[in-house]
Amino acid sequence: MLRIIVVFILFLSLSSCQNDNEKVVVKDVGNSWKKNDSKSLDFDIKDSQGPKNLVFVIRNNNDYPYSNLRLIAKIEEGKKIISTDTLNYVLAKPNGEWIGTGFGDTKENLFQYKLNYKFPQNGNYSVKVVQAMRRNVLPGIEDIGIKIQNSKP
Repeated sequence: MLRIIVVFILFLSLSSCQNDNEKVVVKDVGNSWKKNDSKSLDFDIKDSQGPKNLVFVIRNNNDYPYSNLRLIAKIEEGKKIISTDTLNYVLAKPNGEWIGTGFGDTKENLFQYKLNYKFPQNGNYSVKVVQAMRRNVLPGIEDIGIKIQNSKP
């Protein structure tokens, strides 16, 4: 119950801080991310002429057994794959201390994915993400999301 309240408060705080220049889509992973479980982060682009920054939002807790997170991310428009990337993000310092912000066991990190990215046209898009770690079930990842921001000139 406490976890639901914390996720709800985080969602409210993210949604209340949004403006027209920024969108945030977050999916609950449930502290147990299966290897082939693709998380689909769906959003609408209304201004494809303006470049966008795509930033991953990752929340992990003390159950996470590694200092990094490997992801495979695909940008799709409908069923058409536009881009596929293999990514590696560092979640902890060499001494094991988690990086990121937050209180308690949960830490939130923002990681750059694509900078000044131009979508081909207006429409509905998805960023589909799978974990690419060595475990079939990856504990300790609570949420994954994407923040879409208008690039500043």
